[in-house]
Amino acid sequence: MKGKILFSLVLAFLAMTVAPLSSGANPPGFDDKEIRIGMFGPQTGPAAPWGSVARGSALLMTIVNEEGGIHGRKLKAFVRDDQYNPAQTKTVVKELVERQGIFAFVGGVGAAPGLAIKDYLVQNKIIWVGPSTAIKEYVEPNNPYLFAVYPLFDDEASILTKYIVEKLKVKKIGFLYQHDAYGKNGLDGCKRRLAKYKMDLVAEIPVEPTEKDLSSQILKLKNSGAEVVMLYVNPTIAVITLKTAASVGFKPQWVSSNTLSDYPLMHKLTGGLWEGVITGAFGDTPDSKAPLMTKYREAAKKFTPEERWGTFYYAGILFAEPLIEALKKVGKNLSTEATLKALNSIKDFQGIGPKVTWTEKEHQGTDSVMIQKCGPNASYITLQGWEANDLAIWKNK
Repeated sequence: MKGKILFSLVLAFLAMTVAPLSSGANPPGFDDKEIRIGMFGPQTGPAAPWGSVARGSALLMTIVNEEGGIHGRKLKAFVRDDQYNPAQTKTVVKELVERQGIFAFVGGVGAAPGLAIKDYLVQNKIIWVGPSTAIKEYVEPNNPYLFAVYPLFDDEASILTKYIVEKLKVKKIGFLYQHDAYGKNGLDGCKRRLAKYKMDLVAEIPVEPTEKDLSSQILKLKNSGAEVVMLYVNPTIAVITLKTAASVGFKPQWVSSNTLSDYPLMHKLTGGLWEGVITGAFGDTPDSKAPLMTKYREAAKKFTPEERWGTFYYAGILFAEPLIEALKKVGKNLSTEATLKALNSIKDFQGIGPKVTWTEKEHQGTDSVMIQKCGPNASYITLQGWEANDLAIWKNK
């Protein structure tokens, strides 16, 4: 009898200890001393060069804490490696929400990984600011908890295509795209712009994110006569593309998404082949002398000397800046509802990226990009300043 009673007490105790997680009552995301912010990204795997985005967001948390925190609270950053694998993204995000207690997420690299957890964050009423990707599926229909800083790949590709046709005077354009939402969104924007010129792509070729041999794709692009090839792929695929093309004497003008705008990194990975590549850009150049960029660059030297200062690293700061602004607006009486109200009132906020505006009905913060070119020794050459997409479909819903 005593054994049965003891067994029953143990079961009751276990039920009480696991109930909060199984019932969906997650640990609170903040207390009087700290606010817990989560980040996920590929610290390893085929997209590992993008992993520094999450670490850049963590740097901004350190900077804020060094300046005294926000209304008496320090920011606690949680960075998790999801290996650019949607299944792993689900695992790490669930762990952070249900075991660590996360108030908000910032960044989060990859279209497919983000889509894997988007609905889960809504169900748990977790704010997500500045996803490190830019697909229509994030903001259409409007998501009350997700606030996009990144210009849509659709908008960026449209602006890049306009530049190719009107400034480079090129009509034979090929498109190599990752076979997922990231690549397809870029393809859509390019084709929508070309339709205005009554033009078609000479080739549109998909590639899987983990492919290693792109010989057939490069041969198709070469045979198409493409003078410009647009790239909406991950860094590993981009490296394979340029090296394969070089081996067969195919030398088009490469034009890439801002996802490949870290010139020193891409220049090194391609053995110098990245020189001359044109890309979109979601922020100023990393060597900019602008006061805010200088402040962040100096902070990186102080707090994270092991990190290489570059586009992907400072992107993490750029994506997180508006959340910090909103938390400052809220004041001491912090809550998810108060933070949502503050985010929905942000108008023309500009950190080191484009101006961002959110309303309760529209959470796509911008459609503006810059255009840059990789110069000698991986230098940055600005070809075009901030420009909005006059064909932005989300503005005309």
